[in-house]
Amino acid sequence: MPCVPTIARAVAAVFFFSIALAAQSSLPVAADSVNGVRRAPLKPVTVTATRSATDVRDVAAPVLVIDSLKIRSQLSNGVADLLRSEPGVDVVGTGVNQSRPSIRGQRGQRILLLEDGMRLNNSRRQQDFGEIPSVVDVDQLARIEVVRGPASVLYGTDAIGGVVNLITRMPAVGDADKLTGRVGYQYGGAGTLSKTSVTVGARYASWALDISGSARIAGDYDAPAGRYGKVKLSDNTTLRNSGVRDQNVAGTVAWRASEQANAFAKYERYAADDAGFGYVPAALIGGDQTLIDIRYPRQEFGKFSTGVHLTALGLPVADQVDITAYRQKNTRDLAQHIFALFGPGTPKGAGIDITTANFTDITSTGFRAEASKVTGKAIVTYGVDFFSDQSINRDTSKTTIVGFGPPMHQYSGRPQVPNATLTSYGAFVQSDFRLHERFSLIVGGRSQQVESSPKATAGRTDLISNHSNGTRVYAANAVYKLHPNASIVATVGRGFRSPNLVERYYEGPTPEGSAYQKSAPDLLAETSLNYDGGIKFRNDWLTADVSLFQNDIRDGIVTTPTGAKQGTLPVYTNVNVGKLRAKGAEFSAIALIGQGFLAGANYSTVKSTNVAQPAVPVTDTYSSKTNVSLGWTQPNSRLWAEYAVRRNGEQRDLMATVSPVGPSLPAFVVQNVRAGIRGWTIGSMRQELTVGLNNIANVLYTEAANATFFRPEPGRHLVLSLSTTF
Repeated sequence: MPCVPTIARAVAAVFFFSIALAAQSSLPVAADSVNGVRRAPLKPVTVTATRSATDVRDVAAPVLVIDSLKIRSQLSNGVADLLRSEPGVDVVGTGVNQSRPSIRGQRGQRILLLEDGMRLNNSRRQQDFGEIPSVVDVDQLARIEVVRGPASVLYGTDAIGGVVNLITRMPAVGDADKLTGRVGYQYGGAGTLSKTSVTVGARYASWALDISGSARIAGDYDAPAGRYGKVKLSDNTTLRNSGVRDQNVAGTVAWRASEQANAFAKYERYAADDAGFGYVPAALIGGDQTLIDIRYPRQEFGKFSTGVHLTALGLPVADQVDITAYRQKNTRDLAQHIFALFGPGTPKGAGIDITTANFTDITSTGFRAEASKVTGKAIVTYGVDFFSDQSINRDTSKTTIVGFGPPMHQYSGRPQVPNATLTSYGAFVQSDFRLHERFSLIVGGRSQQVESSPKATAGRTDLISNHSNGTRVYAANAVYKLHPNASIVATVGRGFRSPNLVERYYEGPTPEGSAYQKSAPDLLAETSLNYDGGIKFRNDWLTADVSLFQNDIRDGIVTTPTGAKQGTLPVYTNVNVGKLRAKGAEFSAIALIGQGFLAGANYSTVKSTNVAQPAVPVTDTYSSKTNVSLGWTQPNSRLWAEYAVRRNGEQRDLMATVSPVGPSLPAFVVQNVRAGIRGWTIGSMRQELTVGLNNIANVLYTEAANATFFRPEPGRHLVLSLSTTF
């Protein structure tokens, strides 16, 4: 892989050429007109990066904003799918239910997943697999905001790699009484997906209501025939256990008590049946012949949240106050079936068969209160937050040795993780100084205490002491305007992540079935020091930015072999290592090129290493990723079309595991095309039709994080969506 400085120079050259071209061009602005009004690129606004509505151009942190129009037009199965074409982000997992985002090579518990600024992470998930975004239906989203890089000052633990904030629709209280609704249907050729959704909104006096629900059925999808590295599939091959049956329901009530006071209450529920990790039978792909079948027979998620928003207070200590509280309950059944042959020197067919079942019930309670005050040239935001996860666990397992006469069975009812509570208390302050019309500086800090407390657990006799991590972090962000259209941005800051309950206390066969994991109750918290720098540019027809980053994680938690064996399985445990480093470059540009055409491109590269052992990779993501798109919209915005292509470069830095693909992951190119009609009416009802064809060339490929067990992506398939709005 080319070194980061070389890539950075190439990207910077392209970027500065674009700025020069934009500044000097005498050509007419490529902006079509509708009723004489020029159409220019949208100016996205973020609240996640600063806790107040701020133009993305005026924020130093690298931020992605995906609006509702793009969410609808992409026909995605979930949030992670929407991020495949964005810089700096990647996808972990497969299928419509189990895909999760990663940011700059960090994933799982190093990514904080939020809904409307409130935590969705919970402390009972594995380090590499955070909570699934599917608990929030994409049909409920107003936009998605992604902060690439640590955000621990504002959000605390888990935000060491970045933040994904799912911002849902909030009913708008207005003067005119109104009843609205939307009915939609979506079809997907991969797994014969079928989804129906309904939304109803009402507004009356000072009250507003939004109720939505959806039901989805997706079967196992097929990967195409082809070759990817050492893997060759002669025919279309089904990725088993990649489907799901799930439902989402959400209802929000908003109330405007006065011009300065608003309140809301929201209830939501998600239920999924028959989801799975996905697998291809080992006999079809070669390599290790171990059977690993991981299923989630049932998951239920329920959440109640409420909050108040107070503005124009004029108090000595606050102009605005926001208070939110939530309680959520997340239950999940996990079932695993693993069969591994003993190999040479043993009878044919001899091996170990492991069947396990886990039930997890985790109840989370959270609270956040924050205030902001405008003082001269500064906006000060400060507050406190709290959350507590209470986890109850049950496990059963059956281990059978076969091939040496009658099968030998061993049963266990010992929970792999004890019942436990993880509680966090935090306080933060951040000041946005407008020091000059061209220069602004944001500085902030946080103090946080995280405590984990194991409880008495049926089936376990061991006594484990409580553990506590106290941390202080800071961040500084600067924006300097070189020109009304161009700014230099820079950030430096510390992040942290406290070990969760699984990392400290899990003991048993790993979920992938390839090893046995010992508990590590004395783990330290991870801390990080991150540097970001770049340039942002925007005029009437071009938006572009480039950024370079380096994130050093100290006491990073990694899983390492102990050298011992538990039966036939090698024993691993979690340890803190001196320093993990992720560094890379990102570039993106969007240009209006006339006649309704919009061109976009982005490029990302990332490399992660253990600084003490630089030859040993520590993550599994792309080495480089390029996205290019060309879209067209009719002047009245009714007809539109888009062609998009993504290329992932060859990845040679693979984690120290055996992959059937081989010692490196080949480069691949995926092409998609979409088109639609918006706004035609039948009576008083507005219609919208979107059609797409994904993986046009029917390419066999897998995302980097899914290569170890080779879970390929779907082949060429049609997607379609039809909705009616009134």
